[in-house]
Amino acid sequence: MSFLDALLLGIIQGLTEFLPVSSSGHLALVTALLGSDSLPKENLLFTLLVHGATALATIIVFRKDILAILQGVFKKEDAESRHFTGHILVSMVPAVGIGLFLEEEITALFGTNLALVGGMLCITAFLLFFSDQTKAKSRTITYNIAFLIGVAQAIAILPGISRSGATIATALLIGTARPEAARFSFLMIIPLIFGSIAKTILENGLEVFGTANLLSLVVGFTAALISGIVACTWMIALVKRSKLHYFAIYCLIVGVTASLISWI
Repeated sequence: MSFLDALLLGIIQGLTEFLPVSSSGHLALVTALLGSDSLPKENLLFTLLVHGATALATIIVFRKDILAILQGVFKKEDAESRHFTGHILVSMVPAVGIGLFLEEEITALFGTNLALVGGMLCITAFLLFFSDQTKAKSRTITYNIAFLIGVAQAIAILPGISRSGATIATALLIGTARPEAARFSFLMIIPLIFGSIAKTILENGLEVFGTANLLSLVVGFTAALISGIVACTWMIALVKRSKLHYFAIYCLIVGVTASLISWI
């Protein structure tokens, strides 16, 4: 993998982890239209590192929140922190179930189906648009709401459904306050990313640490980390200011275009 390939893939990973445009959907579109050879080849270790970089980016952006939550978990009088931790764990259940048993099958069946990917991008667009129109509310996240947001996250395994878009939109449509919707959406992905990394290492063993260019690893990790911090910070501001409709327009244009191409 060249320096430029590593830089490109790192930036793409950092941006699409947080921006509601569906990285898996765009990957499927490029693969379907141009072939798999059109994309730079990722080393398994490189993939793990750039995903870890996005998790680290989230930790950096929300470092004060995470520190307060961790400190509060061990304080008897801080029930709020313990409940928030419980909400995160509950939100993981649907995605863990899908990831363990159905992820490969879903990717194999629908990964390069242009019509499906286009349709899912349109659904993402409508979710973003309608959630952006909701009036500001202050409903707090409960265990039931956390589970529903987790279901949205699990559904986002479908190429074209944005993970961040689906989870934030679901939280907003339910009535969660905008800052809390963004905060919960991004914090809930941290344990899943680390869990996915651990699962990959356990499944592949020492193969994970096979041949890899050190410079590519450093460049990819750094690019994903920096672009992830920028995208996460930007996304929080956009959610607060009700600016998700810009991404809705983009997803709708790409989705309709992909659907039309699939019929040609």
